[in-house]
Amino acid sequence: MGLAGLILVVNAGSTSLKLSVVAPDGGSERIGSLEEAPPGLAAVAHRVVHGGERFRDPVLVDPAVRAALAELTELAPLHNRPALEAIDAALAAFPGVPQVAVFDTAFHATLPEVAFAYAVPRRWREEWGIRRYGFHGLSVAWAAERVRARRLVVCHLGGGCSVTAVLDGRSVDTTMGFSPLEGVPMATRSGSIDPEIALHLLRTGRLGLEEIDQALERESGLIGLSGRSSRYEELERSDDPAARLALDVFAYRVAGAVAAMAAALAGLDGLVFTGGVAERSARARAEVCGRLGFLGVRLDPGRNAAAGGPEDELAVEGAPVRVVALEAREDLVAARAARAVLSQGR
Repeated sequence: MGLAGLILVVNAGSTSLKLSVVAPDGGSERIGSLEEAPPGLAAVAHRVVHGGERFRDPVLVDPAVRAALAELTELAPLHNRPALEAIDAALAAFPGVPQVAVFDTAFHATLPEVAFAYAVPRRWREEWGIRRYGFHGLSVAWAAERVRARRLVVCHLGGGCSVTAVLDGRSVDTTMGFSPLEGVPMATRSGSIDPEIALHLLRTGRLGLEEIDQALERESGLIGLSGRSSRYEELERSDDPAARLALDVFAYRVAGAVAAMAAALAGLDGLVFTGGVAERSARARAEVCGRLGFLGVRLDPGRNAAAGGPEDELAVEGAPVRVVALEAREDLVAARAARAVLSQGR
């Protein structure tokens, strides 16, 4: 069923929309719009960030699935809403072409209960599905495939940021949780904060619910700390103390998350940097790794400065921990998942 054809992969992230056409041999080409897609597509694969409790595997999109995805939008509004809009656009542009939803949360279905359970009332967990789901699963799956290390920590650092512990190829802990808002600071998202902060602002009438949501999702993180930009590379070029604070907090929190993931793994054999910031910024990698010497992380400054390929080894020779800068290829993982769905007819 079209397994030899091209797959159009639609990756609607929180800060970007990426479209690529992936061939059966893994070759891919970026395109700028749906109108540029070649004729005769075998399928369209959509990266959907939040699958909730229902969606653990890739699935063909039909009216029932589309309705279920709409219900999940409130769990990841910055991500699922653009994904849903992209699905609707692709359905209109390519009538009759199978549309496959591939979920970032699926890779984290292997999280043990000790990692996914929040210390909240049982009713919240059992009746309302309040638990850690984890995100960036397609990116982490690609990293685990490319960097073979038994105890691997993957830092996906871009507009959204997460740090994940992978043991023998399976996710065992991760920083993002019920939503992509939890974890380390990001471009515009706060990451983890004391929940009493939001309650205090509500209780005192300083901010309303929508204002708090807007602030935590779009006005926090790097832009909240710096007061000037959400882009790491712009902050790197600035000599403003607030920009320096933003970068320092970012590196401090990411390094702390790596250490926490190493604890979940009972050690560390490999560390991957992927995502837009982690792939492009030697400074970001150096500042995180500089705090992790106690785990055996030894970054080679020359290798780090010269990195820029799809996969670069960054550790000094003989270091006990591999350090790799890796180009994120969520499109290849999504395309393979779509082909698997087509082959099974589901």
